[in-house]
Amino acid sequence: MALPLRYNVRNVLVRWRTTAFTVLGIAAVVTVFVLLRGMARGIERSSGNTGDPRNILVVRKGSQAESGSLVTRDQFRTLQYFEEIARNEKNEPVISAELVMIVSAPRRGAAGEANTLLRGVTPRGMELRPQVTLKEGRWFTPGKREVVVAQRLASRFAGFELGGTIKAGPDRLTVVGHFDAAGSAFDSEAWMDADECRSIFDRDMYSSILLRPRDEAALTNLVARIQADKRLSLRAEREVDYYAKQTMTAMPIKILAGILGVAMSIGAVFAAMNTMYASVAARTREVGTLRVLGFSRFAIVLSFLIEGTFLAMLGGLLGSLLAWSVYAVVLLRGINFGTMDFQSFAETVFQFRVTPDLMLLGVLFSAAIGFVGSLLPALRAAQLPVISALKSL
Repeated sequence: MALPLRYNVRNVLVRWRTTAFTVLGIAAVVTVFVLLRGMARGIERSSGNTGDPRNILVVRKGSQAESGSLVTRDQFRTLQYFEEIARNEKNEPVISAELVMIVSAPRRGAAGEANTLLRGVTPRGMELRPQVTLKEGRWFTPGKREVVVAQRLASRFAGFELGGTIKAGPDRLTVVGHFDAAGSAFDSEAWMDADECRSIFDRDMYSSILLRPRDEAALTNLVARIQADKRLSLRAEREVDYYAKQTMTAMPIKILAGILGVAMSIGAVFAAMNTMYASVAARTREVGTLRVLGFSRFAIVLSFLIEGTFLAMLGGLLGSLLAWSVYAVVLLRGINFGTMDFQSFAETVFQFRVTPDLMLLGVLFSAAIGFVGSLLPALRAAQLPVISALKSL
């Protein structure tokens, strides 16, 4: 015979002070856990939301990122005449040779500097990225020392406002516009004319080539053709696949979330265990009475496990709601975060995301804490001798 659930509910209400402390403690653990997971989710979304499935990105074989790739002008000239490449309304091949450089810029409102990505693009490069839209000012003029900066990046660095200047090598670039990249990795970049970028940094090569095949069949053939051509020594893949692999930046935050989650959950387990042991001690005669009334040891163990897990899940639900509230405030105020990209060693701008599945994960995490923390006290309660329990004060 199982104990009715109202028995557990009444015990929770009678001991409301202990209940409140337990719930708040677990809520704090779950809030931190969900927020850290949300930060990793935001970085992953930034990379996963980048690129067009119709595009192919070409880099040097063996390179892990554009910033470490070198593509010669001869290789570019060879590629642009491949018949698989689509052409625009002007009958021009839709292909862009680009250069990715790292520049250092002072943080806005804080001491120190950080690295950021400067991308040299061509008019075809902007054509290949329809998700990037101009929000303020104008696009750069080819042949001039002008740059257009992502809005999110402009909010983090001094000199990135309209009319500001950015130091690039021996020269300075004038900011003439701000763009929005729809939450993609391009929100962490500044763009200028590709040939001007090569001239400033005295580079004879490009970093990558972005192109669009005529159709899906042409895409498959072109990837295989580039990979098989030993003269080119280049690697080609869908642009979306390339950026999907660039989620290594989120790994340190995931590891931190795991370490903190384990450390804090151990503390929360001991807190829940302490609460349940105190509950067992205060209800010794009650447990003895239940045994006399015919309730089995298993029913008592189950009752204490249900009570402890329920309390923990209340804390998990509260913690998930607190994490979502923080996320809502961040969205309303347009707050952005930044971390170092371990592929390019430049700053990546992102916005953390608290999604329903993360909130559910937080509640399940709290349920596990409650179950583990209640198990030993529940076994202790079930093993109490009936006569001794009835005699206790």
